[in-house]
Amino acid sequence: MSELDEVVREFLVESHEGLDQLDRDLVTLEQCPRDRDLLAGVFRCIHTIKGTCGFLGFSRLEAVSHVGESLLSLLRDGVLVLTPEITSALLQLVDAIRQILAGIETTGQEADADYTALVELLTRLQSPDESPAAALATTVAAEGRGSAVSDTNIRVDVGLLDKLMNLVGELVLARNQILQYTATHQDSAFAATSQRLNLITTELQEGVMKTRMQSIGNIWGRLPRIVRDLATACGKQVAIEMEGKETELDKTVIEAIKDPLTHIVRNSVDHGLELPAVRVAAGKPAEGRLVLRAFHEGGQVNLEICDDGAGINVERVREKAVERGLVSAEQAARMSEREVHHLIFLPGFSTAETVNNISGRGVGMDVVRTNIEKIGGTVDVQSVAGEGTTLRIKIPLTLAIIPALTITAAGDRYAIPQVNLLELVRLEGEDARTGIEMIYDAPVYRLRGRLLPLTHLSRELQVGDGRAAADGAVNIVVLRADDRAFGLIVDEINDTEEIVVKPLGQQLKGIPIFAGATIMADGRVALILDVLALAQRARIVTEGRDRSQLEAAPGESTAVRGGERQTLLVLGLGDDRRLAIPLSLVARLEELPRASLETAGSHEVVQYRGEILPLLRLSQLLDIPSKVDPGSPLQVVVYAEGGHQTGLVVDCIVDIVEEAITLQRPIRRGDLIGSAVIQQRVTDLLDVQSLVRRAYPGWADAVALREVVA
Repeated sequence: MSELDEVVREFLVESHEGLDQLDRDLVTLEQCPRDRDLLAGVFRCIHTIKGTCGFLGFSRLEAVSHVGESLLSLLRDGVLVLTPEITSALLQLVDAIRQILAGIETTGQEADADYTALVELLTRLQSPDESPAAALATTVAAEGRGSAVSDTNIRVDVGLLDKLMNLVGELVLARNQILQYTATHQDSAFAATSQRLNLITTELQEGVMKTRMQSIGNIWGRLPRIVRDLATACGKQVAIEMEGKETELDKTVIEAIKDPLTHIVRNSVDHGLELPAVRVAAGKPAEGRLVLRAFHEGGQVNLEICDDGAGINVERVREKAVERGLVSAEQAARMSEREVHHLIFLPGFSTAETVNNISGRGVGMDVVRTNIEKIGGTVDVQSVAGEGTTLRIKIPLTLAIIPALTITAAGDRYAIPQVNLLELVRLEGEDARTGIEMIYDAPVYRLRGRLLPLTHLSRELQVGDGRAAADGAVNIVVLRADDRAFGLIVDEINDTEEIVVKPLGQQLKGIPIFAGATIMADGRVALILDVLALAQRARIVTEGRDRSQLEAAPGESTAVRGGERQTLLVLGLGDDRRLAIPLSLVARLEELPRASLETAGSHEVVQYRGEILPLLRLSQLLDIPSKVDPGSPLQVVVYAEGGHQTGLVVDCIVDIVEEAITLQRPIRRGDLIGSAVIQQRVTDLLDVQSLVRRAYPGWADAVALREVVA
């Protein structure tokens, strides 16, 4: 590559970054048109593009950007005030510059397009004419301007980052093999070296992962422009709010959700929010509100897109689904409100009366769901008539290295992404013989009062008959596919570990039940299961996204009595004391031998996964006498925050439940948030964060320090 080619490449990269910022700044300026700092920033960006393209000989780009620069100079100096018409013209200028840059990037030359109309529009808007004083101010401002690029940053080609990620993946595989070998040998020197390798590999993996991480604000930045243009076209008033723009994801995940997220936002403006007159008549503000939220939870990224519009019209959705032949009239009549809401994800569904350039083609939300599920994510919708609609998306942080559960079927090992895992169930003795029932020739298991559909992995893979294990026990992996839970019967449940995702070979690419492959610690290949495809193959979830639910067991109520449904881990202490914590705060559940207990300073600790894990006994912290046999293994809940871990020692782990929680005693007292009735028992909700901070006064500072360093 010649020196000039490198200059052009740098110019294109910097210009695209500047244009993305311009979209955001111009939309913001509409709300505060006299913001001098914003105006100065917009002017500098266009001035930089104009100056550089003149040096490189791009005359058409120079001419278009020059007339825009002249208009911006009048706005910056207060000669003109920004109006919606000027904003629209400047946004057209941004689009034109972006189009010219795309041509340069593709062919190395400017595209042969006519921008006369745009130049005339921008010239007409410069009234009064630019004064000599304004021109002088433009020149002076272009010259007090400092370097726009920090000396502490460099640009790295994405291909190089991908190569580094692949190498780290190979290193992780080698690390796993060495650790497995170490476990079978008693060489203390070799064990110490392998633990050192483990720590270095983990830190290197985290470092390389961070180089690939981007804040979601990178794709959110273009949404205000999209919302503005769409609202103008629809005759609506929309204010957009964004929370958690700093939330980071892997670049590949960012690219994968860009289009689905854009479509959801367009759908919210077009279908969700009402016209100003309709909103005022309903007692709402004329301006609609669209809120985007992003946050980390349970090792995933959660996205919420909320509008305060009219909500989903349940009856209208029923009618349209029947009219388009997506469901029968009988099916539609039997559907619950939640099931009707999910009909919007069916292929070909649309409530638009006419086809236009925004909607009505029946292609949209089904593609959104498909694309999100391709990267291991899920999407859900909740709506209240007259109040608005919320779409919730859960996606993995990265697609390269993921935590997974390894299982065995017919002698072969398979990996299941942990994002799909709900819980593990083992049936022994009489439960194994009588616990599985048949309903219409379909096996089911009554899990906490609800019927859980089952399927045998070996039968679905056609590698065995799915008989019980040699000891007569039945191992059930409870998974979530789409919004359905089902049980996968396997021969053995092995362990969880981080796996490196490898693409499938040509021979297996046509088999939808597999999502990829990985190399295990012993060097053998294990196939990664596609949970959704597996559920579809077993007809638990159909291709048409039929969400008909099995009825609850007799006498079991399924009503949600206030509050959102939450997944909780229920713990036992003392004679009959029950505690619960959100499952999202739990990293792992462990049973550790008492012989592994050691002391560091004044704290009990254990060696855990190459690190020192401090332990906290809940019975001591909450002053509840423990009733556990002193010689029995320790039941430990591993809590993680900001890269630090601690183990909460409990008497017993009771259950994992999903219930709607209504606090009966919502006043905070110490380490308790309140009490609620869970599984017909009074249960205290534990404030884990407060408890850990009380036990370790320096915990908060350590977490904050790690976040700052990161």
